[in-house]
Amino acid sequence: MAELRTERFALPTGVELDVTLGGDPANPAIFFLHGFPESHRTWRHQMPALAGDYFVVAPDQRGFARSSKPADMSDYAPDNTVADLIALADALGVGQFTLVGHDWGGAIAWMAALKHPERVARLVIVNAPHPLIFQRTLFDDMAQREASQYIRTFRNPALEAHIASIGLEKFFDGSFMKHTDFEKIADEKAVYLDQWGQPGAMTAMLNWYRASAIVVPTMDETPERPAWLDSPFPVLQMPVLVIWGIGDKALLPSQLEGLDALCADLKVEKVDSGHFVPWENPDAVTAALRDFLEARIPA
Repeated sequence: MAELRTERFALPTGVELDVTLGGDPANPAIFFLHGFPESHRTWRHQMPALAGDYFVVAPDQRGFARSSKPADMSDYAPDNTVADLIALADALGVGQFTLVGHDWGGAIAWMAALKHPERVARLVIVNAPHPLIFQRTLFDDMAQREASQYIRTFRNPALEAHIASIGLEKFFDGSFMKHTDFEKIADEKAVYLDQWGQPGAMTAMLNWYRASAIVVPTMDETPERPAWLDSPFPVLQMPVLVIWGIGDKALLPSQLEGLDALCADLKVEKVDSGHFVPWENPDAVTAALRDFLEARIPA
């Protein structure tokens, strides 16, 4: 497998990002976006496997690991993280690229494809909800609303004090480990604790949830329904692959319902996995990626 390297990029968006790269920059580019509470290492299996044929790029997004951690909650609004992606592509001299995102990285990937379709040649989403379907289900699907109540907890400004009182390791075991098999992450635990322990990291990571406009009602709440939920929504025209770990307890199968009306060229690949699909079932993800990339070579 190809070797990877890490470089630091100062972007015109005002942040510095650590970026892991591999492969020949002359090859078609693939940008990988991680989610919460991870880093570029979400893609530690896929990047080396694909770097022989593609130029692979994975930033530690703002707020994570040792990348910049702006102070204001509003700095983590999705428009800013989409801007980081486009600025990074510009810095690397990449015009069009394949965009792959998991979890929050997938949320940013959906938005980047909607806002910058001229840049995203192909889109790959791994267990990340489409913004329209997610917000609809938070109003209409009580099972998904219940599964998403953790977002309200993450938005609680008192959470950092609680984490400090119990320690990062106990927080790791009591939250993150509920969503995965420890044997699949045991070797990475020290990496996570190091990254989470960087100054300001926990607040920065949680600010992704706090800066989001997504409404998560309480279980007994009937909030006013946003008009845009029942209005026409842009349809993505680029090829889209959605890889879905069917054992995800946070994002339920309702997130796949209606995707075909929002993506003109859609393929859905269901795999045996929980939420953290790229490393819980890495071979399935890499194979699905390779098949999709080879079948849909951009012009």
